[in-house]
Amino acid sequence: MSGRRTAFVTTGLAFGAVAGGVVARAALRRRRDPEAGEPLSLPPPEDLGPVESFDGTPIAVPASGDPSSPVLVFVHGFSLDMTSWHYQWTALSERFRCVLFDLRSHGRSGRARGGDLSPGAMASDLAAVIEAIAPDGAVVVGHSLGGMSILAAADAHPELFGAGIRGVALVGSAAAELLRGAMGSITGMLRPRLGTLVQAARRVDRLRRAVLAGPADIGRLIARMTQFGPDAPPHVVNYVVGLAGRAPAEVWTEGLAELMSADVRPALNRVVVPALVVVGDHDRVTPPASAIALAAALPNARLEVVEQAGHMAMMERPDVVNERLAAFADEIWGRS
Repeated sequence: MSGRRTAFVTTGLAFGAVAGGVVARAALRRRRDPEAGEPLSLPPPEDLGPVESFDGTPIAVPASGDPSSPVLVFVHGFSLDMTSWHYQWTALSERFRCVLFDLRSHGRSGRARGGDLSPGAMASDLAAVIEAIAPDGAVVVGHSLGGMSILAAADAHPELFGAGIRGVALVGSAAAELLRGAMGSITGMLRPRLGTLVQAARRVDRLRRAVLAGPADIGRLIARMTQFGPDAPPHVVNYVVGLAGRAPAEVWTEGLAELMSADVRPALNRVVVPALVVVGDHDRVTPPASAIALAAALPNARLEVVEQAGHMAMMERPDVVNERLAAFADEIWGRS
């Protein structure tokens, strides 16, 4: 394979694995999208932040729902932000206190002080939020990198699991090799000829920006095949691609390098609270086989497969995901 072709294949895999989508322009126009006007960028109405993380990084924390209700804390995925949980907080805040936050260098939170964009640093962001806003504990829900950050917290902050973190739900998550999935080893493709992971990630970022500067459909073309299931609404595909495109460069360089090398498997036996592992049956980033392995490795976990959903199951099939999250949280809080 030529160097140029390898670069383009690598870009498609890396960008698509974490950002998103394949459908032609004509197909997008033909597909009916009754929720096209949904205000996905709307954050929850109450501002609880900023919460200061361990290194002084300010973390944006909004919330919705009755403050006396059981707390759900949502942690978003790589290159996204809290608004990827739009369909969860707008529905579940009728019964739960929904707290969202943006990880360091993402969304409305501040740039990482000192440049630490490791899952361990993001685990400390989560710990700071839990300690500040959930004194009576919370069920924590993480997507992709957010799920890995929750698992990393079991290593860095094991004291949180029990009274602070009462249960965890992991959507499209893994404990290691988060970007490999069914698409093959991105790390293996990047590393041999392109130097360190940081150098490789910087090349990916340059190529990503070139893709974003091209025709608008290219991002969606890369995205639907890798990030979404067959029935994902076009407005969701477009929104996720836009979020990833707006992420700061350091997320796509230092952050991506940290993510590709992260391995929190040694911490799994410290997740002593009940766990729910959720995966879309069309997830190519963290495929069902990876979710089965994750659920089996956790001390007290069960697996739920969401049909006709990809890596963004909570946005593709929100009613199904919400039902399963609510049932799990009710069990944790003794309301079932």
